[in-house]
Amino acid sequence: MYIIVVGGGRLGYYLTKALISEGHEVLIVEKNPTICQNINDELGTVCFRGDGCEAATLVEIGTARADMLIAVTGDDEDNLVACQVAKHKFNVPRTIARVRNPKNETIFKTLGIDVTVSSTNIILEYIKEEVPTHPLTHLLTIRDKGLEIVEVKIPPDSTTVGKPVKELPLPEGSKLVLIIPKEHKPHVPSSDTILRDGDRVIAVTTPESEEALRAILRGD
Repeated sequence: MYIIVVGGGRLGYYLTKALISEGHEVLIVEKNPTICQNINDELGTVCFRGDGCEAATLVEIGTARADMLIAVTGDDEDNLVACQVAKHKFNVPRTIARVRNPKNETIFKTLGIDVTVSSTNIILEYIKEEVPTHPLTHLLTIRDKGLEIVEVKIPPDSTTVGKPVKELPLPEGSKLVLIIPKEHKPHVPSSDTILRDGDRVIAVTTPESEEALRAILRGD
């Protein structure tokens, strides 16, 4: 794939190295001339000095043929603009934006950015996963399909303990796809699978049904 990375900081640099090692054609767009020169000295001619938010720059680097644009500058506004210009002016199929302020994620999603990555939220999810009482962990959002992949842990006092999956009134659009027991191997549940205390249930659901699914699995 031809991938454009906007932002030549540490994240952009290491991301580019990894993508090149996987055989992709990658070009970094970076405004700072010193950073750009340092990248080119080490990686070859892979950094273009320019502003990834400006259409003129994106024209010059052939954005119209890009398969993906990833904006990872330290400024949320720049990342949003770069992705929007790439998506709407150059029809780039996939845009990914780094989000430093988690509050901006909703705005980015509303404005059509395909994927947002918030390091703050990623760390929070890992913290939540380590807290036994945390009821639901987001694993993945499939935005273009309107789906969420979530994990729910069955507490010992849940009314669902000992019940088969077929007796659960799952919300519309929700499906249990994997059960991870405390002491046995993970398995794909059938309608007769019995839920046990401590089971971690991986499910596919819609954002609207997420809370209802959590309540049903935990017996709230």
